[in-house]
Amino acid sequence: MIRVKTAAELEKMKKACAVSAGALAAAGQVIRPGVTTAEVDAAVESYILSQGGVPNFKGYNGFPGSACVSLNDTVIHGIPSKGEVLREGDIVSVDCGAIVDGFHGDNAYTFPCGAIAPEAEKLLRVTRESLFRGIAAAVPGGRVGDIGHAVQSCVEEYGYGVVKDFVGHGVGFDLHEAPEVPNFGHPGRGARLTPGMTLAIEPMINSGDWRVHILADGWTVKTRDGGLSAHFEHTIVITSDGPQILTEWQVDPWKS
Repeated sequence: MIRVKTAAELEKMKKACAVSAGALAAAGQVIRPGVTTAEVDAAVESYILSQGGVPNFKGYNGFPGSACVSLNDTVIHGIPSKGEVLREGDIVSVDCGAIVDGFHGDNAYTFPCGAIAPEAEKLLRVTRESLFRGIAAAVPGGRVGDIGHAVQSCVEEYGYGVVKDFVGHGVGFDLHEAPEVPNFGHPGRGARLTPGMTLAIEPMINSGDWRVHILADGWTVKTRDGGLSAHFEHTIVITSDGPQILTEWQVDPWKS
């Protein structure tokens, strides 16, 4: 069941989303060569707690971190580790969210670690652009398929692969709610978009083939061909005037 939020509920949710966005900024401030993914996770957790929130990833289905920190060919769900050290040229996807007053926020960003290769930079820019294309398609009266089609159309012209095993989702009362929001699809299909719906739109885009595999830890998702992967995500609300981003990024080095 799709759970539409009232104006009062959205006011509470906006706080959770603001804290979630701030946590991403905190992660971005520590990302540099020599830092461990555990340190990135600690920065996220410390910020969320300092704002009176609770990290909604920590303990979720047993996940050990407050953030998913995924490097290079890791698509999503990278487990933070004291033994995983960032290197110059890495791309670092951080996915995190906060619970505030019982409501959830969720967002993700792929950061460059120092100077990165031109092909990595292009992947990040296109994936980021695909997120905003998807958001622009989230208008009242439209369909969920319009969002996925907008994302897919943006990235496939570059030969990139759209991950199909994992999708965006509703968010708010819970971290994952109906409906599922794929990053591919056909316009005019899927659930009807109505004011008050809150969605986490999150393109996961591979530099090569779309296929992925999950490691033995049960969490880490990697590209099957070893290519790079980027991940960007915003929580939005659909209003009568169109989509509104609730997780406004405080730091966006890729903003053109």
